[in-house]
Amino acid sequence: MIVFAMRAGVAHAHGVVGDYIFLEPLITQDPAPANEFDVLGPSWVKSSDGNSYSISSSIEKVLWIDDNYMPRFSIGGGSAWQHQSPFHGQNLDGFNSLTMFAKWAFFYSQKHEFLASFGAQIQLPVGNTGIQASSHTSLGPTFLWEKGMGDLPNWPVLKYLRPLGVQTDFGYVPALGGPTSHHMFADAVVEYSLPYLSNNVQDIGLKWPLRNMFLFNEFNYDQFITGPSGQTFPTILATPGIAYVSYHFEVALGTQFALNNASKPGTHAAVLGLLDIFYDSFFPKWGNWTINRGPGE
Repeated sequence: MIVFAMRAGVAHAHGVVGDYIFLEPLITQDPAPANEFDVLGPSWVKSSDGNSYSISSSIEKVLWIDDNYMPRFSIGGGSAWQHQSPFHGQNLDGFNSLTMFAKWAFFYSQKHEFLASFGAQIQLPVGNTGIQASSHTSLGPTFLWEKGMGDLPNWPVLKYLRPLGVQTDFGYVPALGGPTSHHMFADAVVEYSLPYLSNNVQDIGLKWPLRNMFLFNEFNYDQFITGPSGQTFPTILATPGIAYVSYHFEVALGTQFALNNASKPGTHAAVLGLLDIFYDSFFPKWGNWTINRGPGE
């Protein structure tokens, strides 16, 4: 089973809260509004029934920044092309539903490296009916937050926990018509920032590319609750991986493991990837354009 989530000064650095730069997760939705283009999100999953291949892409644009040049509101959207190759039966391929979203960072603390966002997500069934999960439009809210641990005391041993960061999301997206189908998901990623370790804790002599690497593990819950009388079993997965993050882009690679019995048939093997371009670093004038401040500089 594939779970696909759609999921700043004058030039807005991506995902920066205080001194912490948060990565763009593979599955978990990023709480921070950002100017980014997920050019390529390939994945391969081998299940007990067959193989599934997917290539996703999405784009997000910041539309409002505050007086501290902190991005506060963004919109975006994306979709995925998927090929299903069952061991028995006919192959299927086509585009999945179109997902669009809006995100508002209603609170942040630079001192405590904390940010919380509300969002709205709509899924439009414009893809292949054999691929997409629902043939009806779905709409619902999301809640997201992230926290860096840089405010921990700079004590011996304990200081090495300061590069830790946590990002989470929760969404409830019911169908607006047809048979009742409520999509519920919750994700969390725990990451360790080697750039933060070198720049804000202690320089241990890491060289490129290790100096730009993040180690992370995501925990992903996904479930379709169908009708008032019953529900499907939840999918609960661990998604460990590694990411390289520069000023211009991020490259990440991970795999998935089942954490409950219902998930085991769908995750015999899996490889997930991401190439995320921070386009405002290449085109600062129009890339950093916002409604309230106009073009960037």
